[in-house]
Amino acid sequence: MATIKDIARAVGVSPTTVSNVIHGNTGRVSMNTVRRINEAIKTMRYVPNMSARALVSSSSRIIGVINHLVPMESGGFFQDPFHGALLAGIETALHKRNYYLMVRTIRTIPELLSLLASWNLDGLILTGIFPHEFYQSLLEQPCPFLLIDSYIDNPKVLQVRLQDREGGYLATRHLLEAGHRDILFCSPKIFERGVVSERFEGYRAALDEFKVPVRAEYIYEREIGIPTATALGRELAKRGDFTAIFATADILAAGLISGLHDAGRRVPDEISIVGFDDLNIAQLTSPHLTTVHQDVVEKGMTAVDMLLSAMKGGTPPDIVTFPVSLMKRQSVARRSPS
Repeated sequence: MATIKDIARAVGVSPTTVSNVIHGNTGRVSMNTVRRINEAIKTMRYVPNMSARALVSSSSRIIGVINHLVPMESGGFFQDPFHGALLAGIETALHKRNYYLMVRTIRTIPELLSLLASWNLDGLILTGIFPHEFYQSLLEQPCPFLLIDSYIDNPKVLQVRLQDREGGYLATRHLLEAGHRDILFCSPKIFERGVVSERFEGYRAALDEFKVPVRAEYIYEREIGIPTATALGRELAKRGDFTAIFATADILAAGLISGLHDAGRRVPDEISIVGFDDLNIAQLTSPHLTTVHQDVVEKGMTAVDMLLSAMKGGTPPDIVTFPVSLMKRQSVARRSPS
């Protein structure tokens, strides 16, 4: 197996120059030399020894993506559509920077500490983090980290967020402007200072604006997943006291549409629905789903850029908040308020 020294001898340069080219540090290397080194790497089939590199540099070039809360019914981290799109963005950005991705669901503090003790991770990106004991353990460990979709009140913690409250407001206002007044709120469990809580506050704000009361019997908290959402749709079909639903995730909205259809209720003729995220599934439902748009892939790529910048001594912004917009499709119908 060829080594860096073998490449250097073949091209007639120092091993340091070859190493710089491999790592993308070509500022002081001529284009002709870069080309010759890359040709030699290809011809000699050089493969970097990542374990040896980690020992020498104390860097594994591995970024861990840790999820703390995942609905297992929907198939876990990889089968959840939102997290799938997020991981696509993260992996794309890491690949461009010659970093590697490790994905893990961690539920307890001992699991987190075991992972960090077993793997020399260069950094962590985490979702589903709330200001409780798990977060405190993160603060006490040395590995750099960034939080996605959290509302931690700490300017020293890197975070990528969304206009979640604005999204909840836009979705609910759209239904209200279409004449609906009896609007259900369907979501996973509402945690204090979490993403769903922010979307609920947007829902509440829109109702207040139209002087529509928030009714406890209109709030449904369910595990996100097609079977649970479909079952909820069939359950809701038995009620005759509402005309619209705001679902805080597209996969939840899709399941609701399926369950309502199974029970003979028509969307949007009888019941209008607005989702959240604007994932691919939103254009696979029948009718196509009106939903709150966010750029999930770009969010993942931005998270990587911020974390790696901070790891290398840069000064990225502490918090980046992505905008939302409403994608109007066919799942909302107008009606005259009663």
